[in-house]
Amino acid sequence: MTILREIDFEEARRIAAQKGLQPGRVRGTEQVRFTTGSNERLEVIDWTTFEQTVRRRNLGVYESGGWMKLMRKH
Repeated sequence: MTILREIDFEEARRIAAQKGLQPGRVRGTEQVRFTTGSNERLEVIDWTTFEQTVRRRNLGVYESGGWMKLMRKH
């Protein structure tokens, strides 16, 4: 079973940089994702906007084995 642990934004930035990922948002929505920037449905956003959106939506960044996932906090 894979164990997810919540990480802070600094660690998320580090992992994203290692994997060539950027913060993104599904165009026309408040849904945030990590993206390589090659998907036309996703627009790359700055880290400040990403962090504000994650906090406002009560999400957390979770990591397991170098993979990150955004999930609602309990």
